[in-house]
Amino acid sequence: MNQVVTFLLTQNPDAAIKFYRDTLGHTYLRDDGYALVFDMNGVMLRISKVPEFAPAKHTVLGWEAADFSSTMAALARKGITFERYPNMGQDEEGVCTFPGGDKVVWFKDPDGNVLSISHHAAIGR
Repeated sequence: MNQVVTFLLTQNPDAAIKFYRDTLGHTYLRDDGYALVFDMNGVMLRISKVPEFAPAKHTVLGWEAADFSSTMAALARKGITFERYPNMGQDEEGVCTFPGGDKVVWFKDPDGNVLSISHHAAIGR
């Protein structure tokens, strides 16, 4: 095994292309007939086109952000709203800070897939 490939599902390919390419800034490579294919800094993302599905209620894809606050601000400027979950102790911006200093915010793509931006303190970023 050499490279990670990650998968998501979409019922609305046009909205998915716009979101992952234009909002998140990933390189759209092609529609191979079964899935939309993106390059996420060397990691392939395949978003399979399906007639229907129920999105998972938990995080299905996330990114580490070296500059967490700037990344959040850039996403907010592009219209991203951050999710709030009961009992997660999030601050007014939706940031959940864990005891070790790790930070996470969650947001959804147009199909309701839960995505996250993280800053892991132990990694030293």
